Amino acid sequence: MTTEPAPRGDDWDDVVLDEAFTRAAPVHEPSGRARMLSARWRREAPEPEPWRSDKPPAGWFWSKARGRRRRRS
Repeated sequence: MTTEPAPRGDDWDDVVLDEAFTRAAPVHEPSGRARMLSARWRREAPEPEPWRSDKPPAGWFWSKARGRRRRRS
């Protein structure tokens, strides 16, 4: 009967991958969405959009100001 040696610990067993570790990294890779948009914009620049649009904002129908007006009536 042969006995096998106990497995040795890996060098990465004691590494803690917390926020301080990731912020200390010398290189930060952009997110997948940022890489996708930069590749798309290299091929074709995005259309300019006005600062203010004629369309109402997304949640305007259920806004607090509109609700206050509705209750007074």
